[in-house]
Formats: sequence, structure tokens, C-alpha cells
Amino acid sequence: MERFVFLTFDGLSKGAVYAAFALALVLIWRGTRIVNFAQGAMAVVTAYAAYSVTAASGSYWAGFAAALLGGLLLGALIERGVMRFVEQAPHLNAVTVGLGLVLLLQGVLGMIYGNEYRPFAAPVGQEALTVGGMPLVSPFDLFVFGTVLAVMVLLALLFTRTATGLRMRAAAFAPEVSRLLGVDVNATLTLGWALAAAVGALAGMLVIPTGLGLHPTAMDLVFVTAFTAAVVGGLDSPAGAVVGGLAVGLVLSYVSGYIGSDVTPLAVLALLLVVLLVRPGGLFAGVRARRV
Repeated sequence: MERFVFLTFDGLSKGAVYAAFALALVLIWRGTRIVNFAQGAMAVVTAYAAYSVTAASGSYWAGFAAALLGGLLLGALIERGVMRFVEQAPHLNAVTVGLGLVLLLQGVLGMIYGNEYRPFAAPVGQEALTVGGMPLVSPFDLFVFGTVLAVMVLLALLFTRTATGLRMRAAAFAPEVSRLLGVDVNATLTLGWALAAAVGALAGMLVIPTGLGLHPTAMDLVFVTAFTAAVVGGLDSPAGAVVGGLAVGLVLSYVSGYIGSDVTPLAVLALLLVVLLVRPGGLFAGVRARRV
């Protein structure tokens, strides 16, 4: 029983990290109807910016702010300079450009910072708190849980309770109709990319201190797992991203703890296949618009 409780809390703590990154994928999908395969590499860029600012200023929170601001600027720059030319093209074009951006950003980071792993500090302690002699969660895990919950609530409010969020969704679904209704579609898409990159930067600041280390390819595996979490929960649902992240974290923890870590990729794939077969839109898929 103690082992089950430990694996459950361990899975929830890992799942919260995946949920944070899945939220960034949900935001870019809802705002632009594009899956940004460069999201992980962009998050690493902002993490290196945070690393540089923290090293220069001695303040973690100065680096944290630099990462979020860098995410906003990087997202807007990539949308304006690159993705704008493929937003109305077939989806495969955006996928190809995203993968090309991954290679470009990782190559530039390698040239500037090198390819060695660098330590990346956490804002609070990572030593697990014990209850009855059993380690459960650390202060950093609680920080991640609180941050992910806050981001989920803010994104849900953005898309359902604000005019900006409604304009973002309208511009993504029907850009031509939105233009006729007076929506500045270009500016709205740029805003969607900027916000998604900022959320991705936040996710990177939560993920990298968990033992990954700072490296140009640090987020590659995390992106794959978080993408699975977003699909499981539903790419249109912030709550689904969180539930999907927690579900994937629990699956990884249970399978690794009871069967072995070598089987965990197959377990995640099996979870993804089951969800796609039973509910292709994800567990929290909304009602789809009927096309005549």
C-alpha cells in the first residue's frame, strides 16, 4: 500500500509538469488551429535566457520574468516572420516548418552555449515532505500544482469570458468571416502565438529543474509526452490538458514502479490508442460544429 501511495504522488507530481506543457499546446491550437512542434525548442530558448539573466543578476525571479517576456517576444517573432506564411496552407506545411524551427533553434543554442548539460535551479526546495515516514510531495511539486491550476483557470476564463479569447477562437476557426466582422485576424494570431510561447516558457521553467538539466534538446522527450497528454485530454480543453497530463504521469509512474521503466513508452502509446479509439477528440472534447 505504501508503494502504491508513493507511486501515486510521484505520478501526480510528474503529471503536473506534463500538464503545464500540454496547456501551451492547447493554447496555440485553440488560438491558431496549429500544433506547434517547435514549442519545446522555443521553451528551451527562453530557459537559456532565464539562465543568462539569473547568472548576471543573481536573482532567480529576474530570470523567471525574462523567460516569460522572452516567450512573448519569441512567439510573436516566429508568427510574424515564419508561421504567417503557412497558417492558411495545408497542415503538413506548418508541421514541416515547425520541425525545421526545432533544428534551427537547437543548432543556434548549441553554437552559443555548447552542448553540455547545465544545472538549473528551482525557486523552492525539491526534497520530498514526509508523512508517517513516507515521502510524498516536495515544495516544488506544490509550486508546480498551484501554477498549473492557475494557468488552467486563466486560460479557461480567457477563451470563455473575454472578448479577446472569443476573437482568438473566431480568427482560428473562420478567419475570413472574422475579418468581415471587424476582427484584426493577423494581430489576433500573433497574440495567440505570443501567449502560447509565454505559457511554454513557464512550462519549461517548471520542467527543466526536475532533473533534466539545461541542454538544447532538453525538452524533446517532454514534448512527446506532453503532446500525448494534450491529445488524451482534448486539444480544445485546458482542463483536459491538465487531466491528460496527470493521467499520463500516473501511467508512467505505475508502469515504471510495478513493471519496469523499459515498458513506459509502450504504456503511454497504449493509453493514447485507447483514447483515440474510444473518444477520438479526447476525453474532454467539446461539441463539434456541424459542416453543411
